[in-house]
Amino acid sequence: MQIALDGRTALVTGSTQGIGAAIAAGLAAAGARVAVNGRDPGRTGEAVERLREQVPHGDFVAAPGDLATEPGASEVLGRLPAVDVLVNNLGVFGSRPALEIDDAEWRRYFEVNVLSAVRLIRACLPGMAERGWGRVLNIASDSAVVTPAEMIHYGTTKTALLAVTRGFAKEAAGTGVTVNSVIAGPTHTGGVEEFVHSLVGADLPWDEAQRVFMREHRPQSLIQRLIEPEEIAHMVVYLSSGFASATTGGALRVDGGYVDAILP
Repeated sequence: MQIALDGRTALVTGSTQGIGAAIAAGLAAAGARVAVNGRDPGRTGEAVERLREQVPHGDFVAAPGDLATEPGASEVLGRLPAVDVLVNNLGVFGSRPALEIDDAEWRRYFEVNVLSAVRLIRACLPGMAERGWGRVLNIASDSAVVTPAEMIHYGTTKTALLAVTRGFAKEAAGTGVTVNSVIAGPTHTGGVEEFVHSLVGADLPWDEAQRVFMREHRPQSLIQRLIEPEEIAHMVVYLSSGFASATTGGALRVDGGYVDAILP
């Protein structure tokens, strides 16, 4: 399958590392002009340079800004003439006993994980609909379906993101714009390595720590390993293409079989 996104502009939020960076690389490799986003201008610029080394023919542009705020979103969108593919990947997560999560932390998780996506969809969807083509992808999580006891605030925000996706897909009905969620399973990123070690012990070698984590905290996984970010990116690139024109309002799983259900 040859996917060509030449002439399309993509914005990938939270794309200086991890899943976001892998998605940015995948979209650029398919021909899209990709806006790379992070809060810090310096780190965002460094990420762009790394991505240019990874995808030498890729077209990347730095789009720093804090998308959890209205001024930050305006700053990012002001750097781009139009957005054809919007990938809402930005998110925060962390382990916290449920009864210790205070109001401020709940608000922060919703501001970053949910409202940043809503804000950008509101800004980008009208232009996509007017042009008769567009793709909105919200990166959700297995935690949206299987709420983890150690971070219910994170799981709740990802559940909300599934509803946001379905609602905006209805808003985009008949316009040529598709809106989908990608349910990512336990994925191997730097942040997740820290999270894993916080749960199973900081002194364990990584390979052993990963095995213990999967066995004790994610035993439902059918592939029995963490997913690589590029595996998430493959699904996003497909959904961003013309091949996925009849897929909208959906929650597509790249979870290694973690969610024990026929449907999400």
